[in-house]
Amino acid sequence: MSKIRINWKRLLLLFAAVFVILQIVGSFFFYELAVKRGPKEFLQKNTDLEVSDKAMDLFLNGEWIDWVAAQKFEHLTLTSRDGLKLSGYYLPAAKPTEKLVILTHGYLGNAKQMGLFGQHYYNDLGYNIFMPDARGHGKSEGDYYGFGWPERLDLIDWTHYLVKKLGPDTEVAYHGLSMGAATVLMASGEEELPSQVKAIIADSPYESVYQLFKYQMNRMFHLPAFPMLDSTSVLTKMRAGYSFREASVLKEVQKTNVPILYIHGESDTFVPAKMAKNLYQQTSSDAELLIVPKANHGESIALDEDKYKMAIDHFLNRYIK
Repeated sequence: MSKIRINWKRLLLLFAAVFVILQIVGSFFFYELAVKRGPKEFLQKNTDLEVSDKAMDLFLNGEWIDWVAAQKFEHLTLTSRDGLKLSGYYLPAAKPTEKLVILTHGYLGNAKQMGLFGQHYYNDLGYNIFMPDARGHGKSEGDYYGFGWPERLDLIDWTHYLVKKLGPDTEVAYHGLSMGAATVLMASGEEELPSQVKAIIADSPYESVYQLFKYQMNRMFHLPAFPMLDSTSVLTKMRAGYSFREASVLKEVQKTNVPILYIHGESDTFVPAKMAKNLYQQTSSDAELLIVPKANHGESIALDEDKYKMAIDHFLNRYIK
């Protein structure tokens, strides 16, 4: 009977080669899936993004839509530090004021969707409002989504632009939703953040891009984060200029001096509320936390609009004249 000899060295090399190939293929797959600009059909069937009928009616049929359509926004453009042409929409308050809110939208959204919040700032609080399209979204250039990290510098540059336009006594509030919330929080700890930024409202933020993807890989694909997420991060660093671990909200709020109001839905299964709670606990500045019962991702304003607006109003009254 003949004996079969196993060449372990060749076998190990084969396994290593297969492993490397799988990492490369998987990295490109997940980059195309989440980071590269384009439609994301996989999210259309994601049950974690299902919202109540009340929220859906507000998002699709709310009076804010007609309000946005009726406004005469000034279309502004800005060239980013890496040469992208960015787009945004400015609306001066009905009465002259030094108060300005910059509203930052979520993943796959666009600037004017933030009119849902802008209407309150404009009609009820008398703010100038500005709504930028994040890079890779709307009319802004860019072939990838930065999940807040490169956008934080865009936001800072937009703020400098608007302060120059409106005057150095301008008092600025940031209000972001989901990826937009991560954006404003990532900007909060930067040394070059303009001193005019007095308050930040973050609705449904995540702790970091790595933690968000780690959670989603397990929930949607039942896969561990390592090593696929790390190899995708390396590819993202090469193609989009940032890594998932460096894109940290937590590190920024640990060094910020800007007051922050966190808002999160208690029943959020896309970005769990524990992320906002941890950010709140780790924030180095004055911070408040509003958890809205039964609200899923981004629907807090729909399920308890009065409490949502009251929390914003009280918070801003403490820090903006």
